[in-house]
Amino acid sequence: MRKDSSNTNSRPAQAPPPAVESAPIRVILADSQAIFRVGIARILASKPDIQVVARAESMGQTLTALSLYPADVLLFEQGLSPTPAQAVTEILKRAPGVRVVVLVNQAVEQDTVDYLRRGVCGMVNRTITPDMLARCVRKVFAGETWLEQREVKWMLEAFRAQAAQLRRGEAKPRLTEKELLIISGVARGLKNKDIADELGTTEQVIKNCLRKLYDKLGLGDRLELALYTMHERLLENGEGDDPPPPLGSQEIVSIV
Repeated sequence: MRKDSSNTNSRPAQAPPPAVESAPIRVILADSQAIFRVGIARILASKPDIQVVARAESMGQTLTALSLYPADVLLFEQGLSPTPAQAVTEILKRAPGVRVVVLVNQAVEQDTVDYLRRGVCGMVNRTITPDMLARCVRKVFAGETWLEQREVKWMLEAFRAQAAQLRRGEAKPRLTEKELLIISGVARGLKNKDIADELGTTEQVIKNCLRKLYDKLGLGDRLELALYTMHERLLENGEGDDPPPPLGSQEIVSIV
């Protein structure tokens, strides 16, 4: 593992980078191939709003980097661990604030669903174009989930199967007005703080309400709640503030 110094390279005097109003998005790049790490680091270094703070070539180095360098996004190659889904769980246990994007050679349905349920915020093929990778980092940092069309389909199918199983012999859970307002905020892609501001409460109250909602509906996270909202049409017929955006909206899921 090494601390990345790509952003210290000199830039042409005739074309200074544009001023960045806020701190750059801090990225840790974890991949087994040196040429990939170097190439991606150089590409991201050309983006004034993104900074690669460290690079790692093994699972051990990845965990060390996360403990040494505060990061917003982790680009993690699934091949760094023989059990990558469990590795994601360990990563998020050690660094719960980091948003994980898994780098894959080829997406597999079962693995994709498992990653998302464990808290992964995005999946990209290692052949992704530089501009799309930078866009992915920005979208994930902003709180969105980055998936390809077929990965969204896999997640929907897994959710529908789970929802059907939960509904067998059970009445549909009744939701309070407050719960519907919170669901509306999630469906519109709002963060907990934004939802709290709308409802005149605190971010911690929203977090607590979401945990209870997940348990009540048998769901695992915000993505599953958003999909459940669309599948069950919870916000139609005047329920909640606004109907959820259509599947594929950038406010819920970035689809490429």
